[in-house]
This record gives sequence, C-alpha cells and structure tokens, in this order.
Amino acid sequence: MEVLHTGSNRCYDVHSVSWLHAADSRSYYYGSWRTKDPWRSGGSPSAEQGLPLDTEEQLRTRGCELIQAAGILLRMPQVAMATGQILFQRFFYCKSFIRHCVETVAMACVHLASKIEEEPRRVRDVLNVFHRLKHSKGSRTFLPLPLDANYISMKSQVIKAERRVLKELGFCVHVKHPHKIIVMYLQVLECEKNAKLVQMAWNYMNDSLRTDVFLRFSAETVACACIYLSARSLQIPLPDQPPWFWLFGATEEDLREICHRILRLYTLPHVSLSKLQLLVAECRHVLDSSRGKPILGGALLSINGTPTLDAPTSFSPTSASPTSIQATRESPLSQLALKKACRKLTNGDGKTRLSRSDERREADPESPAHSLRRRCEGVNMERSRSLSSPTRSLSPIHRGKQPPTGRERDREKERERERRREREREREREKGRKEKYAAHRR
Repeated sequence: MEVLHTGSNRCYDVHSVSWLHAADSRSYYYGSWRTKDPWRSGGSPSAEQGLPLDTEEQLRTRGCELIQAAGILLRMPQVAMATGQILFQRFFYCKSFIRHCVETVAMACVHLASKIEEEPRRVRDVLNVFHRLKHSKGSRTFLPLPLDANYISMKSQVIKAERRVLKELGFCVHVKHPHKIIVMYLQVLECEKNAKLVQMAWNYMNDSLRTDVFLRFSAETVACACIYLSARSLQIPLPDQPPWFWLFGATEEDLREICHRILRLYTLPHVSLSKLQLLVAECRHVLDSSRGKPILGGALLSINGTPTLDAPTSFSPTSASPTSIQATRESPLSQLALKKACRKLTNGDGKTRLSRSDERREADPESPAHSLRRRCEGVNMERSRSLSSPTRSLSPIHRGKQPPTGRERDREKERERERRREREREREREKGRKEKYAAHRR
C-alpha cells in the first residue's frame, strides 16, 4: 500500500477514499451539517417544511445536472453554466423545494445566467432544450414543443421565476468563479505543465458546482481544495512545511470539508427527477394537511406534479391586458365612496350641502356634469347673441371661411418673403460646404 506523508504525524492511503474519513474524527456523515453551514441551527427552508435532507441533496444535484446539460445544448460557455448552478443553489437556500418547481427555477437560472455572462439565449430556446432533455431519454423519436396555450403558460412561468430569483437574491447575482484561480495557483506551485493535474483539478471544480460548497466557502478555498484532492489522487507531493495552502488563506479543515462534499457525489445513488418530485408532492400533501389548508389542486401543479410559482391564467398576448380586465371590477372601496357621496348634509340655514366627493366633482372642470353644464350655458349665450346681433349668429365654421382683411394679407406676404430668404441662405451654406469639401479633397 502506497502512502503519502504530510506535515502532520499521520499518513494516508492515496488510493482509498477512506483517508478523508480516517483523518478527521468529525467526519461528514450522511446528511450532517458543519459549522460553516448557514442552516446548521435551523435547517434549510425545505428541511423546515419536512423534506428529508437526502431528498433535498438529490434535488440540488439533479437541478444542477439539468442546468449543465441544457447549457451544453445551448452552446453556452462553462462560466455561464457555473453561474446558473450557483444561482440555483442560492435560491433554494432562500425558498423551499416544496413550494417551487425545480425545472421552472432551473430554466429561469439558465436564462438569467446567459444574460449575466453576456451570452443571452431566448426563452423559447431554453424551453425547447428542457423539453428535449425531458422527453428524449430512452427513445430516439423526439417531438418538438408545440406552440399552444401550455407553451404560453410555461413561458410566463419562467419569466415569473426569473423575477422571483432576482427578488430573493436581492439582485446580487455576481459570482466569482475559481477557473482562473486554479490555473494561477498551479503556476505559483510550478505545476502548470502537468496537464493531468490541471485537468483533474478542473474536473473536480466543475463537479463541485453540484454541491453547496460555493455557498459556504470562498472561490479561493474551493480552488485550493480541488488542487489538494487532485494532488492526493495523482500522488503528487506538494510543499507541506509550511503547508502550501496557507499561502492562499485556506485551512486544512476547510479543504477536507470540501473534499468530503465532492467525493460524496460519486457515492450517492442516482434517483430520477420524477421520483424525487413524487416525494416532494407527498411532503407537500402532509404539510398542507397538518396546517389545515386545502390541498393544492391541478391548477397550481405543473406537468411534473410540482407546484408552480403562480396559477396559470388564461391571459395570452392576443387578449386584452390584465390591467384593463381588473379595471372593470368594482371594488368595495368604490361602493363605500359612492354611499358617502350620496349622503346629504344639512347646515343650520336649511340649505343642502354636498358631500366632499360631490364638491370635488363640481369643482373638477373635466367631470361630465361640469362639461354638460358648460355646454348648456354656451347654448344659452349663443341664443342671446343671435337675438341681439345677427352677425354673431354665424357658426365658427362659417366665421372661419370669411375673407382675410388687408392687414392679414400683408402679414402672410411678409412670412412668405421670410421663408424665401431662409431657403436662399440654406442654399448658400450648402454650396459653401460643398466647395470646402472639394478643396479639401484636392
């Protein structure tokens, strides 16, 4: 058995995974959380609502794998796919898997990450890719996504999910990736020429995106852990007196924790997303029953049985806007205001005083009552003018057709002469510009 000696008094088997568990008495057992885990005290939102930790871990892994596969089909760079996976992990540390659809949030993270990394993709392309990933497994025949009401509802759900992700993250979507950091650290360690070491560290880093290590540790610490694990696997000795990772601000405990999380990925049983969503539906049923709420019906469930963010509506781009539909509804406040406006208050002189709403209506010059009163007053004034003076009885149209006076003709001629002089000056300026340009060319 080959062993690798470190700066401590212990030595470890480099061909076995057990060296990580044997080196630390506080090993990472199934479903436990360390002190750096933000949910160690109260658990994640999904765990608080009764979702088992192993199911949550599987859902995180399947969601990140969906994002990675969709990014490959969309021909997105690896940085954009990594951003989408980290946003996915962050969102489900704020919200529960029981109340939000995994596929919808994954599509929203892919679309959002493509815009963050300046590699935008259309929502329609994202929907088509996820539809292909879902229906192309186990069969060579693939039917494209039809453009029907279901497609419009899915597109609306993805857009709403993207807004929800931005809202929950506080629009803090900056992600620091360790891609360049790994290469830089290997150059400092003078190991950049070892292509096998570089490639293995890069692969471990991409696999770690399916875990929550990027939420619990800095990118520099994750890069050191990937180099640390790769060197152990390839039996490449690194400086240990003092340890090389001290130079980059990392500790051995953090490195071992990250290595545990990465190696745990390769030992997890593979569970399909459909089975995981059935478990989520059962947890949702139990949660709603315990709280005494009505069980979510089919209107709030997506195709996979996971609740969507909002109930799908019948609104389509060709229909009327939702605001115009809501404007026709009469609210209780308007009814109450109408009752108050109908009440008449009587003062001490016995005169009837209008309510405040009636007073505002009377004072508003654009109100229908005010415009009707003004129209009636205008008709009465026209009648009085027609009786007193025959010349004023002409309508505005006929008065406009009267021949202009001598003063108006002089003004029109003066304006015409001014326009003619302005055109002449414009021609002179254009001619000067052309001559100047020709002289410059010569």
